[in-house]
Amino acid sequence: MNLAHLLQRQALQSPERPAILEAERLHATHGQWADRAARLGAAMQAQGLQQGDRVLLFMRNHPRYLEFMFGCWWAGLVVVPVNNKLHLKEVQWIADNAQARWAFVTKDLVPQHTDLTGLQGVVEADGPQADALLQHAAPLSAVVERHTDDTAWLFYTSGTTGRPKGVMITHRNLMTMGLGYFCDVDPIASDDAIVYAAPMSHGAGIYAIPHLMAGARHVVPASGGFDAAELFDLGLKTGPLSLFAAPTIVKRLVDEAETAGYSPARCAQAFKTIVYGGAPMYAADIERALRVMGPRFVQIYGEGESPMTGTVLSRRHLADTAHPHHAERIASVGVAQTPVRIRVADAQGRDVPLGEVGEVLIGGDSVMAGYWRNPEATASAIRDGWLWTGDMGSLDADGFLTLKDRSKDLIISGGSNIYPREVEEVLLTAPGVAEVSVVGAPDPEWGEVVVAFVVAAPGTVVNAQQLDAHCIEHIARFKRPKRYEFVDALPKNNYGKVLKTELRARLQA
Repeated sequence: MNLAHLLQRQALQSPERPAILEAERLHATHGQWADRAARLGAAMQAQGLQQGDRVLLFMRNHPRYLEFMFGCWWAGLVVVPVNNKLHLKEVQWIADNAQARWAFVTKDLVPQHTDLTGLQGVVEADGPQADALLQHAAPLSAVVERHTDDTAWLFYTSGTTGRPKGVMITHRNLMTMGLGYFCDVDPIASDDAIVYAAPMSHGAGIYAIPHLMAGARHVVPASGGFDAAELFDLGLKTGPLSLFAAPTIVKRLVDEAETAGYSPARCAQAFKTIVYGGAPMYAADIERALRVMGPRFVQIYGEGESPMTGTVLSRRHLADTAHPHHAERIASVGVAQTPVRIRVADAQGRDVPLGEVGEVLIGGDSVMAGYWRNPEATASAIRDGWLWTGDMGSLDADGFLTLKDRSKDLIISGGSNIYPREVEEVLLTAPGVAEVSVVGAPDPEWGEVVVAFVVAAPGTVVNAQQLDAHCIEHIARFKRPKRYEFVDALPKNNYGKVLKTELRARLQA
């Protein structure tokens, strides 16, 4: 099974049905989308790309993102989605590690093709090269057959060593996610529309799969990203939208609704379903969202290693205010989604009693095949068929999972994952920095922000402006610290390990 068969199926059934829109403008019907994907697949085959070769998508949200993604699959290739916030040095590392052959980019991200090296082809998605590929290639007559356990999506997630790991997501994994959406998240009708306000390189992009299954519309805002007023206006004009959003986006949508004086009924005209996840959502914030916008919301919990598929806190659960455990439930991340099982285990893999804290394990057909070219990390993460998430939580008697903490030091800011080690390694290369430790601090808007504790080398003086400029040179802007705390020494235990718990306590104090 190849995911491109989903597009071929819709093109055969309803070739004239609107499929991809840029704001209100029709970009492609299902028939046109399939034709372009088949032509792109043929063009890449003509350039020597073979089944299983990797192709980078380093693009801002753009209507052609979906055409290139399915064009790669049509030709039996592997999509490597790259966060458009990343620094070009980080993108180059991913391209090299994935041994990518081609890349599709938008020119605002890669103004000169020479900025990415080692690739056979770098094509501007929004330029004449892409137009030429579509115009001159005859479409492939058939979708290239792939096994369900072949990799479809090589997703790079941040790593504790400072380097990201390539998560091998198969056609089976994404098919499971898509079918699970209908069971647990939201039924989709053919006249529904999903809007891509969050990056298409992440969960928002693969939510295209269940919406394609239903023959729904795919809408890219004119801005290519998130603007609350734009989304309300677009939803009111095109019909209610569905979207995936980090809690930060949810808060801004609620702010816009309150500022504009929209009633819950008016919000329902603009939005059908808002799926949120990727970071903790404070109970007070979701209560306010429900009060202002009505029952539009569904929470999901998953990981890149089990994409968008772990637990779900449904619209029904969120709205059931009369339930005696409602307060606890809205602070949870819900119950196991239909295609998976959730366990909470101790370090030996034994289930812990209900209510006790252990590591969250996910099992099922959504779990990755492993990490690309990293068998040691794969063996550590997948044991006896279970994905060890690194998240700590507890289960109640009704199967609701509540996350307590993370065993890793991951910081989630505005829905984006940031690992302290990566930031620390960059800061340690800055002139005058002797030691550094990075932690997350709670923030009402972003969930968490990055804070760096810095020890200057003897006889030197460093300031926040210098360190900020250094970070911008080497890593994505969203990863750089929002605050710098300059200290004489870092607290350490007897083994010389920095006590990050003490640093967090300082911030709280």
